[in-house]
Amino acid sequence: MALLKSISGIRGTIGGQPGDTLSPLDIVKFTSAYGTMLKNANPENKKIVIGRDGRISGSMVQGLVSNTLIALGFDVVDLGLSTTPTVEMAVVMEKAVGGIILTASHNPKEWNALKLLNDKGEFISGAEGKELLEVAQNEAFCYAKVDELGTITSGTDLLQKHIDACVNYPLVNKEAIEAANFSIVIDAINSSGAIAVPALLEALGVKKYTVLNAEVNGQFAHNPEPLPEHLRDLCNEVTKQKASMGIAVDPDVDRLCFVCEDGSLFGEEYTLVAVADYILKHRKGNTVSNMSSTRALKDITIKHGGEYTASAVGEVNVVTKMKAVNAVIGGEGNGGIIVPDLHYGRDALIGIALFLTHLALEKKTVKQLRNSYPDYFMSKNKIELTAGVNLSSIFNTIKEKYSKHPINEEDGLKIEFDNDWVHLRSSNTEPIIRIYAESNSETVANNIAKQLMKDIKEAAGK
Repeated sequence: MALLKSISGIRGTIGGQPGDTLSPLDIVKFTSAYGTMLKNANPENKKIVIGRDGRISGSMVQGLVSNTLIALGFDVVDLGLSTTPTVEMAVVMEKAVGGIILTASHNPKEWNALKLLNDKGEFISGAEGKELLEVAQNEAFCYAKVDELGTITSGTDLLQKHIDACVNYPLVNKEAIEAANFSIVIDAINSSGAIAVPALLEALGVKKYTVLNAEVNGQFAHNPEPLPEHLRDLCNEVTKQKASMGIAVDPDVDRLCFVCEDGSLFGEEYTLVAVADYILKHRKGNTVSNMSSTRALKDITIKHGGEYTASAVGEVNVVTKMKAVNAVIGGEGNGGIIVPDLHYGRDALIGIALFLTHLALEKKTVKQLRNSYPDYFMSKNKIELTAGVNLSSIFNTIKEKYSKHPINEEDGLKIEFDNDWVHLRSSNTEPIIRIYAESNSETVANNIAKQLMKDIKEAAGK
């Protein structure tokens, strides 16, 4: 069981002791701290947007959060079952002071989280997160008097407004998508994607689609992270139906990956590459992804005359870097697309709309489109952290061992080996070390990752 506090929000498992898990007491405490922080910064704006994914604990957490906000005097716009990008856009649409998304994203069903937004619908900064933890630690809350309690109103129309914004986005071509007559299989992982993705496809004119794991009950049919080992049923169904493609999203619909018509994976790393390729053909400019993402984005960006910049891992870090270099497209190699002139947040719905437009205009199959991009292989691994492990000591040992190679310490350790690289970092969302290695050889990428995992275990043993 765990309770994690990071730039990715307040995240933990349901059940167990307060302070060690995302217990009801912790939910109330951190919601109170967030609301207090907003009241201190902007006492005039009393509106906050909330929404949740389809997790089993979602309704319980939603009730605690909304009633805590009411107790603080806020008026809550409740989207109910929704997506992370919808809540982000709704904060701006509703001119709210902030928003809370109740989702643990790709984590298994026992997890949930409070993802906290500012008045721009973007994740709060590291400095704001530090302030929130201090307010929570001191329990410096002041609840509203009975005549000043807040209210709850429904915001169920805001998903449709989000979909309309995607369909009407200037580079989305509904006519081309409709004419392509795609047949699509969707893996909705028993969450909000079962509502949002079909609604988007219908708005784009896609008539033929099938939804797997369509019941929104939070009983995830498989591990919800859209990785190859979790998508075999989707791949098999695409080939069985002779469909044009498959689409997989995570429970809160901010990550996206595709399956080719032959049942092979397009590769979540290449979701951003394909969408960036399309954007850059029509808008010259710069791109950003985090340093754990494929170098194929850099190759595509240079091809189109732009400049590529890497950021630290974490959506807030990507967004900060995108603003700094005025990027026209950015995101993360985990299938997260950020289209800045729509909103600064990972958004699978605009990603789907742009990818389908690109595919329709190129008049290629999904496999042909994938084969048109540089071919790199990435080995993604993780090691669970035991209580009390000294991560700094482990990283210092590894840094010393590979001191003859270029090393970037902006976010964990990224070590360069000629044309290959490996990135080691502690996760913002789980008590693990992530080990990502990339090469133009699958064997080399796997071997680099295996060696570094061995190094970590040896260093931890010291």
